Amino acid sequence: MHTEKCTIKGLLSQLFTYKKEVLFGNGVAILATFLVVLIPLFIPILVDELLLGKDHGFITFVSQHLFTSDVKGYVFFVLALIIFLRFFSTLLSILQTKIFVSISKNITYTMRISLLEHLKRISLKEFEMMRVGAVTSKLVTDVETIDGFISSTISKLIVAVLLLLFSAIILLAIHWQLAIFILITNPLVVLFTVKMARSIGELKKEENKAVEIFQATLTETLELFHQIRAANKEAYFFKQSQIKAEALKEHSVNYGYKSDAAQKLSSLVFLTGYEIFRAVSILAVAYSDLSVGLMLAIFSYLWVMVGPTHDIINFQYVLSSAKAACSRIESIYRMEQEPQVIQQNNPFVGKHAIGIEVKNLTFSYHENKNILTNINMQIQEGMKVAIVGASGSGKTTLSNILVGFYPFHTGEILYNGVSNKALKLSTIRENIHLILQHPKLFNDTMRFNLTLGKSYSDESVKNALHIAQLDDVMERLDLGLDTLVGKDGIKLSGGQRQRVAIARMILSDPKVVIFDESTSALDVHTEVRLFGALQDFLADKTVITIAHRLSTIKNAEYIYVLEDGVVVDSGSPKELLEKDQSYFSSMV
Repeated sequence: MHTEKCTIKGLLSQLFTYKKEVLFGNGVAILATFLVVLIPLFIPILVDELLLGKDHGFITFVSQHLFTSDVKGYVFFVLALIIFLRFFSTLLSILQTKIFVSISKNITYTMRISLLEHLKRISLKEFEMMRVGAVTSKLVTDVETIDGFISSTISKLIVAVLLLLFSAIILLAIHWQLAIFILITNPLVVLFTVKMARSIGELKKEENKAVEIFQATLTETLELFHQIRAANKEAYFFKQSQIKAEALKEHSVNYGYKSDAAQKLSSLVFLTGYEIFRAVSILAVAYSDLSVGLMLAIFSYLWVMVGPTHDIINFQYVLSSAKAACSRIESIYRMEQEPQVIQQNNPFVGKHAIGIEVKNLTFSYHENKNILTNINMQIQEGMKVAIVGASGSGKTTLSNILVGFYPFHTGEILYNGVSNKALKLSTIRENIHLILQHPKLFNDTMRFNLTLGKSYSDESVKNALHIAQLDDVMERLDLGLDTLVGKDGIKLSGGQRQRVAIARMILSDPKVVIFDESTSALDVHTEVRLFGALQDFLADKTVITIAHRLSTIKNAEYIYVLEDGVVVDSGSPKELLEKDQSYFSSMV
């Protein structure tokens, strides 16, 4: 569930749900940072005590408690100590990175699952207007941006702040006047980059938008490649993708060099400050009690502060990118979802068929433009009903509503007396099977396209294929049920794909079957054999047939006639034929 919005505050809130890991990671970071900031303190020892003869107490301590040696021995001892501290600090840094990477992967995994759960429940109206490439880009590129922000940037920021803090404390201890000058001047670098980071963040936002548009255009072109080639329009559609690629290039160049320039300008400001600090430090040696060794230690701490200062500077850029990524991810969460219902009663349980009553149903995709108006229908349990009407009369829209694809706000549908408002849409779809005129097939095996991953016995599959008149098709497939059917079932004809969808329906054994011109691609003889084979299977089920051929609805017990989204007549086939044969004039 989407419990926390994708915002920086929300991400930090999720981060601290891993309280133990975060505390342990921060503890490791503190220890690793403390070891690093100790190292420059050995410079005064080597320079002042061993070369200039100024006692800081370290060599005296080593001589009294560890060992006595000459200059060479003490130098190698300090060298070994420094290498050990760096090695141990590196191991701790690796451990800290592992901790934060693990946390970030868990958070982004949860985010992706949440997004997928949201997409799983979005309304079909929303889905039909959705650009698939744009959504996949958000689930991949933008979530990766969030992942990098949590795993790398936040952990680096923690270490950077600690390094600056510890360095500041030591600098104050060495020479507080010089330290204050450095600590006041150094933050100006960060302040200088804040405004620049905002503009760079906007450029990154534009680049990501260009990526999204290019990916969406290319995905759509590849998905419809067969249709594009059939229309001989490859040049036009691939040209559009090339135009989007060129726009992406322009945005990428713009972001790439400007962000790099901003970071280099920031570095220039810092290095200029370093040169100023160095000059001031030399003056401090000349006009105060600051030793040469301590001056060199200050230089070392200035270099120690370079990395964390850059990390804080970079944090401004990455923060802007993360905010932009969150904004795009939030656009998925804003997509309208299907209504969630607490179901008290399941009218389908224990039934072979159910009755459906449509009461005062009005539906529109857009306000003030009805597709269906005040539809009323009474379909009794086990009845065989046909819905006829000219193209665009609303037949397919009605079938989609009956199976729960489109939510509606005016009217009601009763399933065995239970309102659609009191039923989960998953319950309706589990028991009502809609077979479309143009069924979609997966680029997978024939078996998967029949079962959709559900387990059925070989006997059940064979029986479904037999009823769907697919025996001869199966004999021609080299690998039988394990044959790949290609993208959208391209290896099968339109009629064969329709029969695969019917075999799929037979396996699911629904209470209600809706044929939405589901045999339009079949020749008359195959259609007659198919419905003859289906007769026993459909005998005790409620069947709704939407068709444009009289042969398809000849067994209907009752017919509804739609015209411009309105039921203009209804009755038995005999009654309608006697009343006005114009309803069937376009049917053959």
